[in-house]
Amino acid sequence: MTIENLQPLWQPDPQRIADAQITRFQTWAAEHHGAPAEGGYAALHRWSVEELETFWKAVTEWFDVRFTSPGTRVLGDRSMPGAQWFPGATLNYAEHALRAAATRADEPALLHVDETHEPQPVTWSELRRQVGSLAAELRALGVRPGDRVSGYLPNIPQAVVALLATAAVGGVWTSCAPDFGARSVLDRFQQIEPVVLFTVDGYRYGGKEHDRRAVVAELRRELPTLRAVVHIPLLGTDAPEGALDWSALTAADQEPVFEQVPFDHPLWVLYSSGTTGLPKAIVQSQGGILVEHLKQLGLHCDLGPDDRFFWYTSTGWMMWNFLVSGLLTGTTVVLYDGSPGYPDTGAQWRIAEHTGATLYGTSAAYVMACRKAGVHPARDFDLSKVKCVATTGSPLPPDGFRWLHDEVRDDLWIASVSGGTDVCSCFAGAVPTLPVHIGELQAPGLGTDLQSWDPSGNPLVDEVGELVVTNPMPSMPVHFWNDPDGTRYHDSYFDTYPGVWRHGDWITVTSRGSVVIHGRSDSTLNRQGVRMGSADIYEAVERLPEIKESLVIGIEQPDGGYWMPLFVHLAPGAVLDDTLLGRIKQTIREQLSPRHIPDEIIEVPGVPHTLTGKRIEVPVKRLLQGTPLDKAVNPGSIDNLDLLHFYEDLARKRA
Repeated sequence: MTIENLQPLWQPDPQRIADAQITRFQTWAAEHHGAPAEGGYAALHRWSVEELETFWKAVTEWFDVRFTSPGTRVLGDRSMPGAQWFPGATLNYAEHALRAAATRADEPALLHVDETHEPQPVTWSELRRQVGSLAAELRALGVRPGDRVSGYLPNIPQAVVALLATAAVGGVWTSCAPDFGARSVLDRFQQIEPVVLFTVDGYRYGGKEHDRRAVVAELRRELPTLRAVVHIPLLGTDAPEGALDWSALTAADQEPVFEQVPFDHPLWVLYSSGTTGLPKAIVQSQGGILVEHLKQLGLHCDLGPDDRFFWYTSTGWMMWNFLVSGLLTGTTVVLYDGSPGYPDTGAQWRIAEHTGATLYGTSAAYVMACRKAGVHPARDFDLSKVKCVATTGSPLPPDGFRWLHDEVRDDLWIASVSGGTDVCSCFAGAVPTLPVHIGELQAPGLGTDLQSWDPSGNPLVDEVGELVVTNPMPSMPVHFWNDPDGTRYHDSYFDTYPGVWRHGDWITVTSRGSVVIHGRSDSTLNRQGVRMGSADIYEAVERLPEIKESLVIGIEQPDGGYWMPLFVHLAPGAVLDDTLLGRIKQTIREQLSPRHIPDEIIEVPGVPHTLTGKRIEVPVKRLLQGTPLDKAVNPGSIDNLDLLHFYEDLARKRA
């Protein structure tokens, strides 16, 4: 692979580098823990993976992690799976999330924004008071450490209070967004058997009200372990019979009591998208998330008490949990509950303006939608406080980098980041002291020995390989729920390279240390021995204004052949005629390779996604291989099941 982009798109100036918390951390760690004082980020990263225990000890000291029991050492067992972090140590995540209330009582901890786009503050003292009141009520309801507490809630302050109160009592939090249907929620919550359910009567999205009372009734019927249901009347309806009222549970003036739990005590359960079979119920620990998020948000995102942190997300996606952890660094967290494009495509930029966001995170898809819609953020909004725009969900194409640079500010830190629900963090992405190159993630994260491997387990540089992590990270799952012998956990990440985490992405680690993500390796396109990630195809094809979205699948045929169709969802008014077909093929031939010109280009009514917005490739591939719909995909994991019938019919016709 040839490496282009030798000239960076953006370079931090010397003052910014000097002021960055990661620079101050390196200077301090050099003095106290033997970290390299010279050599910049590359030297610090090398030290952080070679001296893993020393690095994580330094992180806990730098951020003043409060252990009630200090533990015996940093890493008791470093084997994967099964690494033991800070054995014997006890602490509480919620206690750390609310520490800023002591010094910033009347400043906003949360800024809540709905589709009116007018921010409503919740102060640190008010957040702490509500958490204290609710934690006491949860204990009165019999919630004990290890009990599961669930939320069917939008991105509102009540969800944050419920999470923190659950963590304060040592309970295990889990949530789904209210646009999830009953089956999707039950596929998740039934696995973990919650004892309390926090729920709304409905939500507002795209200027409309959506009543969810019937879904809530079904959840109550189908979750027999529930001892209590708490009603939050977003649409103003009365609480259903037997439900408790939110305002009554959060009315007391009560100091929170924080249960001191072991470092590896479960904090929350997140879920894989579960497109085939039940979603994996991924359990992460109080201590592991605390230290990983302090590192990621404090050092990599450079967040502190003067910042305002806005990421467009829902409670059904790990980025919501990551966003709430902004509280750990004393940062004001912006919660937006509403459509990403209401009343117009520029909505998220307006929220960034109205809230004074300093770090604004969104999806690569939203950036590309703004580009196609002709949005001009800098012209139409005051974004002078935005220091960084971060993207995730899928790789940000080169055109997305250029658009942000041209349309927001030429002195803009653009952080494309990549990680996963599996670790609720980033493997690679933001580094405030490094340059940004078009189409690339700046570097692997500290303490993360990220490599690209060939099938034999040999590291690759400037070549496409499997994303692996060769050392444990604190936020790796402590286990999956209902996986008593760990088989499902092991098979998810460790069956390809024993003892090494294989994530399932194709990546290139460049010779200058940056990272390029090429898409999922389980849906790789392999033409005549040449592998290519689907993301590369999407990036090229979706530059064409006529293409709204695309989906490419590579299917091995029984006769040894290989069929590679490209499905295109056209923009309004576009027609898939010979001219457009020719332009699509020419684009792929010139920008990628002649081998990856699709065998067929097929117009489709839409591209199916998971509930968190990722295109689903493997289930569509299975459908096209003749797998029945009910075996190829978990219907509750898809945003529009009707779309899959199109692919099912196509498979039938081809057969």
